[in-house]
Amino acid sequence: MQRARGVTFARLLRAYATSSKAETSASNAKPGLRAIDIANRLRKEKEDLKNSEKRVPMTPLQARVDELKQFSQRLQNIHPCVLTKALYKSRLYEDQNIIAVNKPYGVPLHSVNGIRNSIAGCLPMLAKVTNDMQPGALLQFCHTLEKDTTGVLIIAKTNEAVEHVQTHIRSRQMEVKYLAVTVGVPVPSEGVIDIPIIEKEVPGPKPLFKMALSPLFKVNEAGDGVTRVRGQRQSQNAVTHYRVLNSTAGCSLVELQPVTGVKNQLRVHMAFALSCPILGDHKYSDWNKLAPQRLPQGTLQRLGLEQSKTRYLPLHVHCKSIILPGFKGHHDIELSCPPPKYFTRSMKRLNIVQLKNE
Repeated sequence: MQRARGVTFARLLRAYATSSKAETSASNAKPGLRAIDIANRLRKEKEDLKNSEKRVPMTPLQARVDELKQFSQRLQNIHPCVLTKALYKSRLYEDQNIIAVNKPYGVPLHSVNGIRNSIAGCLPMLAKVTNDMQPGALLQFCHTLEKDTTGVLIIAKTNEAVEHVQTHIRSRQMEVKYLAVTVGVPVPSEGVIDIPIIEKEVPGPKPLFKMALSPLFKVNEAGDGVTRVRGQRQSQNAVTHYRVLNSTAGCSLVELQPVTGVKNQLRVHMAFALSCPILGDHKYSDWNKLAPQRLPQGTLQRLGLEQSKTRYLPLHVHCKSIILPGFKGHHDIELSCPPPKYFTRSMKRLNIVQLKNE
């Protein structure tokens, strides 16, 4: 109590000294501070001190999410030359036919919806710094990755190389594997999802389209079997192999291997076929609306997040490896890269361990 009075008395002295100095310098032209002014100043200092004590410190993961958000915004403001240099430094493999880079988070392949920077916009400059490029030749994408998906991206230097890669994709001879952190544990722990996907409009005040399941079978009325239904013409065949690598506390690390390449296939199959949406998937965690993903309280605590901050949580999907059949009689090319830091930090928070041989 004596200490508190001493602090208050010291503040009064400082306030009084300040007011006396103001009165002296202003002479008779300006009046000095009144007692009510000193009281208001002390009250404001006390409120500021109380508010600073109530402020919750930012957790490491919240700081990383905020850093990632700012980084993605800066990517749209930097010069394309800077982004091109970053892509070239991140290359995983290069020969006379292809160049493979580690695609960063938040950068789309093509410029859409007013996005300034894209990887496609960097290809002309990237062609100038890569080796074995013929004059006038252009780099071309061999496959696609979503804007918020990271990992192995193959870019071809010649038309022949593009055709080689895409032929093996169509014939399902190119092995592509992804890693995903899911909210929920898939049951069974390994299997194949073979459910067609179709684009549908979500009912609501604003037009919104999402990819959805279009199953060919439904459970019969007795509940002891399934019956085949007529498929929709607009639906596309979609097949995904999945395998749970590790799970704890209601979350899982899942290896995904798409057999087909339908838009948003992995996200739709995990969210709607297995009821295990991917962490950070704010589009497919709820079919009826487009809103930040709602997470269980236990998951929020482990991640050190509040529900109001989940909107900044990035999509946890990473293209970890691609095995490309040999070009012109050469050996198969194995391309791989580790997940980004935000991905591994989330795994650490959730106590999910990835085995070295996975």
